Amino acid sequence: MPLPAATATPTDERCAVFRLRGVSKIYTMGEVRVPALMDVDLDLYDGEFVVLLGASGSGKSTLLNILGGLDTPSAGSVAYLDHDLSHAGDAGLTRFRREHVGFVFQFYNLIPSLTALENVQLVTEISPSPMDAAEALTLVGLGDRLHHFPAQLSGGEQQRVAIARAIAKRPDVLLCDEPTGALDFRTGKLVLQVLERINRELGTTTVIITHNAAIAGMAHRVVSISSGRITRIEQNAARLSPDEVTW
Repeated sequence: MPLPAATATPTDERCAVFRLRGVSKIYTMGEVRVPALMDVDLDLYDGEFVVLLGASGSGKSTLLNILGGLDTPSAGSVAYLDHDLSHAGDAGLTRFRREHVGFVFQFYNLIPSLTALENVQLVTEISPSPMDAAEALTLVGLGDRLHHFPAQLSGGEQQRVAIARAIAKRPDVLLCDEPTGALDFRTGKLVLQVLERINRELGTTTVIITHNAAIAGMAHRVVSISSGRITRIEQNAARLSPDEVTW
């Protein structure tokens, strides 16, 4: 059963992968209503590297969850290409996540009893046209660590396994929630190098949320969020390489 068709008509010459209009998200806890997003309009384009920048509690994680089909808006519309995610239902959102989205989180969520190769193979076994698991690990610089268990890997290596797992199903979109947040500076830069390479070589639309303003220099565009609203969208005239990023 296909996802419902979107009603939004693209107006930009580039291909808008996502098109959000008037998106709000309000969480209800008893009689208390907590607004997380308010009236967000945003387009994300094919092959972009985008940084969502904001302080803790600004709403950026909620926005990422809505983009990834992990949550739905309280109001407004979310379109992915020609599909309306706002009314896709649980089965439709599950299919969207499985077929189109790779996730990378701050914490790696690897299975301790499985090797790096086996952790990645968990995804390739349920994907329609996956990348070879060893190829994915080689792409993130871990071709010589295939048979190591998570406890035998550093934090940065574990995060790179998590990235390999995310890209092994060849997602159209890679959504990253504070992927360097638990890492030191040197290790964090290695992870940023991997994410930039995937975006550049595979053309994967990549969205990173962070509170670290230094990472914004790598992006094609920087979307700043405060108190649930987009306050600024800036395009970098010249992007920094991961080697040039410092904090």
